[in-house]
Amino acid sequence: MSNSLQNKTLFITGASRGIGKAIALKAAKDGANIALFAKTTEPHPKLPGTIYTAAEEIREAGGNPLVCVGDIRHEDQLQAAVDKTVDTFGGIDILVNNASAISLTGTEGTSMKSYDLMHQINSRGTFMASKLCLPHLRKASNPHILNLAPPLNMAPHWFGRHVAYTMAKYGMSLCVLGMADEYKGKVAVNALWPKTVINTAAVQNQLGGVPSVQAARQPSIMADAAYAILTRPVSAASGQFFVDEDVLRDTGTTDFSGYRVDPNLDDDKLLPDFFLD
Repeated sequence: MSNSLQNKTLFITGASRGIGKAIALKAAKDGANIALFAKTTEPHPKLPGTIYTAAEEIREAGGNPLVCVGDIRHEDQLQAAVDKTVDTFGGIDILVNNASAISLTGTEGTSMKSYDLMHQINSRGTFMASKLCLPHLRKASNPHILNLAPPLNMAPHWFGRHVAYTMAKYGMSLCVLGMADEYKGKVAVNALWPKTVINTAAVQNQLGGVPSVQAARQPSIMADAAYAILTRPVSAASGQFFVDEDVLRDTGTTDFSGYRVDPNLDDDKLLPDFFLD
């Protein structure tokens, strides 16, 4: 099995920024084909980058980008993007379910609009993208689905703080559990989650901005961990809930200082991410 993503086709949801874009850029260095599925076509006042600027970065990094504009809540738009990817590149080898919505609100503080958005994008979007890509993945030589989803930690406090968000993210995790069993030996289905908070727009906008970002790691750690998972043979691991740092330790990485936003902050001062006790 080639330890490279050369000539592989990745379909990445929510790929215009953050972790999705970082995974795309890592794959681009191998010359991979990358279908970017996102709805950001115009610059957002609070969020950097668009699907077009991400595609340009991927091209500069050596990849072959395909812009697929769409909203993951709409089946026809997602199906059109999958069809366009297969028409352009001849198939799909890897699906990265990265698109996600977050609202860290309690029960009474969560609007139903916010509840619906999180569930439509996180759990339903992940299920639907997997469903639509699976007929193509099953034809690939080493197919993977990777969900950016947490380990299923049933400690009550992770529900009590923000039950609507937890349910929506755990929906993505349950897709891993179920589909890994359903497609055992045929498609590897795994989850990846960061050990620490990652410097993304969501953290800047939801977790108190600058102080949280200072105590975070860059998205490149998730990209490096994703790469290590996606270049493994299907038989090596499926149904696993990986944590970025653990994946990289297993590949021999011992120094994580290069991933820190603030190089002067020790690793033990970094903010741990949700759902990890």
